Amino acid sequence: MSRGSVIGKPDWVLMVLYLILVFYGWLSIYSASAPEQYAPLLDMSQRYGKQLMWIGFSLFLAFSILLIDSKFFSTFSYAFYGFMILVLIAVLIFGKTVAGSKSWFQFGSFALQPGEFAKFATALALAKFLSARNVGFHQFQTKWKVLVIIGLPAALILLQNDTGSALVYLAFILVLFREGLSGLIIVSGVVMAFLFIITIIFGEFYVSAGLLALTALIFLFKRFRKQWKSISIVLVLSVAFVFSVHTAFHKVLEPHQRVRIQVLLGLKKDPLGAGYNVNQAKIAIGSGGFNGKGYFDGMLTRNHFVPEQSTDFIFCTIGEERGFLGALVLIGLFVALLLRIIQLAERQRSDFSRIYGYGVASILFFHFAVNIAMTIGFAPVVGIPLPFFSYGGSSLWAFTILLFIFIKLDANRLNVL
Repeated sequence: MSRGSVIGKPDWVLMVLYLILVFYGWLSIYSASAPEQYAPLLDMSQRYGKQLMWIGFSLFLAFSILLIDSKFFSTFSYAFYGFMILVLIAVLIFGKTVAGSKSWFQFGSFALQPGEFAKFATALALAKFLSARNVGFHQFQTKWKVLVIIGLPAALILLQNDTGSALVYLAFILVLFREGLSGLIIVSGVVMAFLFIITIIFGEFYVSAGLLALTALIFLFKRFRKQWKSISIVLVLSVAFVFSVHTAFHKVLEPHQRVRIQVLLGLKKDPLGAGYNVNQAKIAIGSGGFNGKGYFDGMLTRNHFVPEQSTDFIFCTIGEERGFLGALVLIGLFVALLLRIIQLAERQRSDFSRIYGYGVASILFFHFAVNIAMTIGFAPVVGIPLPFFSYGGSSLWAFTILLFIFIKLDANRLNVL
């Protein structure tokens, strides 16, 4: 058997987009962390040197995945998932606390974050379950099993105090919607988020009064009076949710999380505290103008005025050095990547491959959208990396595995009967 037949026919568009994003990301990390221009590329004392090493290992992982039989990923989906659940439990016991999150294993000078790898394992397990025969969302048992598959790793990560990574699991709702889950669930989620926000801003009594007034207005229309029972139930549930917001906001969320939300909503000003990162990020991005200041000339990021400018706030480096045009190119690359994944997912002969493909797109979309949104002040700072771009070995390896498993599944799609 030739090597070509083993690898199959991988999609070169996806692989080229991956390489461009990884290289673009490394250039940004180099600019943000190198002490001087033309500094030695393999300086392992600097972040750009370590990232280059991790990129090399990522390429090795990618090539290795392409050599594996595509059936391997379907066959061992639950094994991957079970192993990662055990690892997430282990990190709660033996892990190291970094930046308030007990989500890392420390091996000498090297640290590994298992939560990043749990995402692709969950995507595999979800695809395996939903692609089985006689599984449909009309069955109650399907819904609760899906909830367990997604919720268990998210809960364990939440226990590690890594809220950002736990929130990523909400992205799987897009997979479930594609596979037949009622759109009413998504609408309900959006309404709950809206009620949560306006309750924090205006208070539960004003919001509840507004809901009562809206209900009374609806009953003025005769055609809605026949649905009075359903409307009344929705009203009661909405008011109950509104009055639970105060408890959730003050009892469940950590103090720093509450402050970040209040700063985002304009309820509190903390330019030197919770709002510092975002304010500095906005200044850096805004200073880039239309064309940017030029590579290695982003003085705000070069002089570390933006905290975490090579990790969670890597988008600032692009905004300052490359300006609006550079940011637009980056966003265009991610949009092209996501659209290509969805296009390939829809052409799969296997339900497993299609569902997994949507899982990949959902995870990448959530990271991409939330990371950029928090950098420009449209979302609270939750600390999640920009895929293939942010500094960090764990995230780069995990995203590489996530994407290249799908590339491998697609490469062998014609072999599926």
